[in-house]
Amino acid sequence: MNVAQEGYRAFATALASAGHAVVTFDRVGDLYGGQVGITPGVDVEAAGPEVYGSRPTCPALGAVLESLADIETLKGAIDLGRVALGGHSAGGTVALQSARFLPGVRACFAYGTHTMVATMLGWPAGTVLPAQVDGPVLLGVGTRDGVIAGSSDRYGPDTAADPVARTFHEALSGPDDLLAVLPGANHFTIADAPDPTAARAFLDLPAACDEAAARRAYTDLVIAFLRAHLRGEDLVPDADPELIHLQRRRVHREGASHGAPA
Repeated sequence: MNVAQEGYRAFATALASAGHAVVTFDRVGDLYGGQVGITPGVDVEAAGPEVYGSRPTCPALGAVLESLADIETLKGAIDLGRVALGGHSAGGTVALQSARFLPGVRACFAYGTHTMVATMLGWPAGTVLPAQVDGPVLLGVGTRDGVIAGSSDRYGPDTAADPVARTFHEALSGPDDLLAVLPGANHFTIADAPDPTAARAFLDLPAACDEAAARRAYTDLVIAFLRAHLRGEDLVPDADPELIHLQRRRVHREGASHGAPA
């Protein structure tokens, strides 16, 4: 929240250069506590215990996809039957909570994201919600993510366990899911020059890595992930182990090519 789409320009441009049509959007709306700012547009009621899992928590996603289908110049140029949802922080959370309700979504990728839910919504402390996905998911996180650590009070006492790792192990179960841990990266490593006065950026820890190299490595991993799961290429998404520690569920067969950067 409160990160404008230009903050992801370099990341989006790299995906587009690899042959993917990339769509970002800004939406100004209500935040918690009566504040107004940039938000993916969360349907808070849909994240509550009585409703969760029956509809998307982010209605804006469906509206964006529907609007693309109505743009005359895009007809025949994009394939809305092969869509990946991507997001950062809260944007990634709503993508994971909404994907299966949207036609054409085949995969999700997210950075600095988890599905541990705030107790203020009526859930018991430490609850990790099951992701609403029907395809593979790539989760990315930095070891210096101060925003996630600094927000742990939202999830109740004694919830210090890594919510991203818990999301991978408890909220996801797909054989092709990946957890990408970036040593030394922080919550905003994926973004271009984040505004430290916006949202919860003040909570973040200083990065302890070459952020440009970490960002390129994660971007290359996302591209390989999309090649495998949107284009159906016979490759195994991979990364430089010095820059990204990957956890997998599936043991891949020998002979499959690996999508590691050259």
